Amino acid sequence: MSEIEVLENIATKAVHRLRTETLTSGQPFMINVNSLPAGQCYLEFPDKTIQLVTFVQGKNDFVPVRNLRARDRERLRKRLGL
Repeated sequence: MSEIEVLENIATKAVHRLRTETLTSGQPFMINVNSLPAGQCYLEFPDKTIQLVTFVQGKNDFVPVRNLRARDRERLRKRLGL
């Protein structure tokens, strides 16, 4: 295993641990995906729901675009290894 692969594994494990800790504490976890337009991301909530959101600069907050359906949430988690 190359040094880069080792570092990728360490980073992936750290993000997975952070996700678990964040959701367990009752907070939403931000999921950034390169394929989304700028300013958009997913927020995963402790109740297992996921929203596509966009960041509104003037409000300094996220505004929901749509809630993902169960099968879309499952596909996203599978694609990202969550």
